[in-house]
Amino acid sequence: MASQTAMEETSHKLLIRSAQVFIHQNPELCYGEHKAHDAICNYLKALGSYGITVIPKAYGLETSFLAEYGDGDGEVVDFCAEYDALPEIGHGCGHNLIAISSIASFLGLAALMERTGIPGKVRLLGTPAEEGGGGKIKLIEAGALKGTTASLMSHPTPQFLHMPAGSAGIAFGSCLAATGFLANFTGKPAHAAQMPWAGVNALDAATLAYQAVGLLRQHIRPSDRINIIIPEGGTAHNIIPDKAQIRVNVRSETLKEMNALRERVENCMKGAALATGCEVDIVPAMDPYADIRPNESLCTEFTRYMGSKGMDYYCDLQKKDIGAFSTDMGNISYEVPSFHGHFFIPTPPGTAMHTEAFRDAAKTEEAHDIAMSVGKGMAVAGLKVLTDNSFAAQVKDYFEKDKKLR
Repeated sequence: MASQTAMEETSHKLLIRSAQVFIHQNPELCYGEHKAHDAICNYLKALGSYGITVIPKAYGLETSFLAEYGDGDGEVVDFCAEYDALPEIGHGCGHNLIAISSIASFLGLAALMERTGIPGKVRLLGTPAEEGGGGKIKLIEAGALKGTTASLMSHPTPQFLHMPAGSAGIAFGSCLAATGFLANFTGKPAHAAQMPWAGVNALDAATLAYQAVGLLRQHIRPSDRINIIIPEGGTAHNIIPDKAQIRVNVRSETLKEMNALRERVENCMKGAALATGCEVDIVPAMDPYADIRPNESLCTEFTRYMGSKGMDYYCDLQKKDIGAFSTDMGNISYEVPSFHGHFFIPTPPGTAMHTEAFRDAAKTEEAHDIAMSVGKGMAVAGLKVLTDNSFAAQVKDYFEKDKKLR
């Protein structure tokens, strides 16, 4: 019997490793993650003896899914799986490891619930399109988080330079809220040499807006970010451009601060249009991503378990580590108590996120093993939510108190 159990565990490890490698080798962009969606759903369906229910194409999204185990009595713990990739680079974001760590958390907790009869429900939520598509926002709008007590996931990164050597990752951290929009300027064309006075130059408006944002940067917070490009500015040098476009991305430490900064940047666009006689149409280019509101109790429990295994995670409840990235997991953290950790994987010196070097590091067996250990840590935190009423109450209490600070 023991030999059979060991063989089954070995088989599961091989299957989950092969699933992770498959996702990595078949990168797909936001809302087009059909291969990853099907591979994960088929893998979970093959474990039907566990009593797991799998719903492909969940909540009206072709590449989302929901897997769950348990009943409606008790708390509900969700693990979020991401699996979209980046254009050209592929999984330079490491989402293949996010998916597999959350799958491991879900399966581990489901197996324990099956053996022991722990009440409650554990769910694995397939969340497509994190890279700018706001998949989690659409899932929130579709009601995917209703009834959820806590939601957890973790993201791989290179070793952060500001963390002590030997650190395993960050448990209590946040990110920048972000949004993006297009400013479409419309002027009037004219021959640039023969009758330039008859034209209204849309490129002038875009250039003036670009300069205005440059001046604005002197008067924003050090953590704020304004990134802009001009993807359109005319078609021929001898024609006054009547069309120009600016694409803008704005980030701040909180959703409230980001919305205020976005308004200031929009005013730069409007002022440039007014000064040049153009019209400007400001169009949203992405749903606003909120900052992460980490739940103290979930972060502490995860850190405790990982520390017991010799892996030290940053978890200073008096000072959140704030990264300069953005994620739609922040929006989930505004809805329910959440955990979004970072785990460090081995990379060549100087490796940055969203690069080919990080993509290659994310497929290694060592990175996979670290993701599996993180999956165990998240499962332990989820287990405590399901089995410890006072802990679950504390998780909810921290969340309600945090709401008042936003």
